Amino acid sequence: MMSRMIACTIRGVVVGLLGAFCVTILAASGAFAGEAPELAKLVSEGKLPPLEQRLPKNPRVIDLPDEGKMVGKYGGDLHMLMGSVKDIGQITVYEYARLVGYDQNIELKPDLLESVDVVDGRQFTFKIREGHKWSDGHPFTAEDFRYYWEDMVKNPDLGREGVPSEMLVDGEEPKFEVIDPLTIRYTWSKPNPAFLQALAWPSPLYIYRPAHYMKQFHAKYADPAKLKEMVEDAGLDNWTALHTRMQRQRRPENPDLPTLQPWINTTQSPSERFIFERNPYFHRVDNEGNQLPYIDRLVMDVVSKDVIPAKTGGGESDLQARYIRFDNFTFLKEAEEKHGFKTYLWSTGKGSQVALFPNLNVQDTVWRGLMRDVRFRRALSLGIDREEINEVIYFGLATPSANTVMPQSPLFKEAYKDAWTQYDPDTANKLLDEAGLAARDDDGIRLLPNGQRAEITVETAGESTEETDVLELIADHWKKIGIKMFVRSSQRDIFRRRAQNGETQMSVFSGMDNAIAASDMSPQELAPTSQAQLQWPKWGEYFESGGVSGEPPDMPEAAAQIDRFKAWLEATTQDERRNIWADMLSTYTDQVFTIGTVNNTRQPVVVSDKLRNVPEEAIYTWEPTAFFGAYRPDTFWLDR
Repeated sequence: MMSRMIACTIRGVVVGLLGAFCVTILAASGAFAGEAPELAKLVSEGKLPPLEQRLPKNPRVIDLPDEGKMVGKYGGDLHMLMGSVKDIGQITVYEYARLVGYDQNIELKPDLLESVDVVDGRQFTFKIREGHKWSDGHPFTAEDFRYYWEDMVKNPDLGREGVPSEMLVDGEEPKFEVIDPLTIRYTWSKPNPAFLQALAWPSPLYIYRPAHYMKQFHAKYADPAKLKEMVEDAGLDNWTALHTRMQRQRRPENPDLPTLQPWINTTQSPSERFIFERNPYFHRVDNEGNQLPYIDRLVMDVVSKDVIPAKTGGGESDLQARYIRFDNFTFLKEAEEKHGFKTYLWSTGKGSQVALFPNLNVQDTVWRGLMRDVRFRRALSLGIDREEINEVIYFGLATPSANTVMPQSPLFKEAYKDAWTQYDPDTANKLLDEAGLAARDDDGIRLLPNGQRAEITVETAGESTEETDVLELIADHWKKIGIKMFVRSSQRDIFRRRAQNGETQMSVFSGMDNAIAASDMSPQELAPTSQAQLQWPKWGEYFESGGVSGEPPDMPEAAAQIDRFKAWLEATTQDERRNIWADMLSTYTDQVFTIGTVNNTRQPVVVSDKLRNVPEEAIYTWEPTAFFGAYRPDTFWLDR
């Protein structure tokens, strides 16, 4: 058998590795140097155990000098602005404590776990840190994983949605084993390369729950009369609804729910202000042995998203990127000195800041034929002047590109970026002629095979003036090659439903979610794997439903992408996965399944002059950095 469990020695201490990525661990004896003064006070008052009893025996050590950071000071409140109560879930994204997680170098490492042993890509043995505790001081053990699997997923009342898709390999669920109180194992007969990635997602697959807390809401464990009373008091129909409400991890609306994150929500929803207080049992320390986080509290104020740029410019947020756009940059720079902040420009990690999605499943047979003609898609791409878009909209700071990975990805090739992206109206006109659109009317607009004008309606979710500005330029570009564009705006749910029903000819949205991908990350975005994919929703639905609904791909180039994705799922070596990624990226860009414009755009990140350890240059994206999460806000500190 091939095992990826390795050991190394750092400061004379043997530690575990995930793959070849090292995790520094301090010896328990005398290694813990400091804690927040407010926690030390509680210890002295007998209200909290001493630090050495609150930390795991081998805590996660963050080597700050290696990350270009300095050891911080304790204290202070970090203020942020959010646009709705639902945004409470963004705090969980930012906190980013995961079983395994990405660091700022996009390397996957054990975090909540002490080690991960992977055999043949199909057997995963997780070792929990000895002495690790939930935020209420109760031990974090294998029982929390067992409870999730046996009492939630496998319970016919709670697990109605079945086993999560990330835990299925060709329909096979894992064999789950509790090896000992600190060790659990998941085994499949075939590789499951997406499993660890799912655990590291910004919105991760949570395969554990605080069993000691949740059992009071479970019919198997709770007193029936007391459980019935709690259900009635909550105004719910049954115990399963209560259990579901009380166990939510991604959106921590239940202040009583124990957590493993660095800060704990203390505010009952709904509210206009949410307070997150330091978790006294958080498992990370800095390289000098000081327990993290440094900051006392996160304060999340809920305001109208439309006023967030103005309030941020007025100094009302210490760390803000959400609801801030690039077109706010000039205003923010002008306000910096007066209100005591800096505006960094982080690179976004999208394959294309604004991308067009020809609907290959559109109902209209004439348009469907055109959308599936690669000459038509290539012509539309060649007909876009990306340099003008970059200069006019992004001040020349972005990179003209197809919708593909960026240079920060180890998978990047210039050929992907440049595929059918040069502004070449002559070649575009030639391809459109060959595609059967040679005839034009008196206005110079091309005629479809049925005699109608070539008028494309591009649909938007109506959430971005940036998209509208880009589309306005593209409309001028396409008019020069005889294609007329109209823009239709609607709410996001209507926008997606129309695309999924085949009513949409073309959509506009952001491009690849993860443009800094590595070969160990899933390439599912490049194949029809989800109904949410705007370029082939019916094919994606067919894959997602296991053939129960949707339509099987009847376009060879798209079907081949699915075959490659399935091969990636079964690959056992990094070379195999890298080669599959290369084939998928090459086909995706050459076939122009989506039409990119520019990537490597800039996201304004407003940082208070008092806030330290926030990198000036970084990548701001959902996956894999979890926006701020991979840069560890628990290491940020306020210089007061």
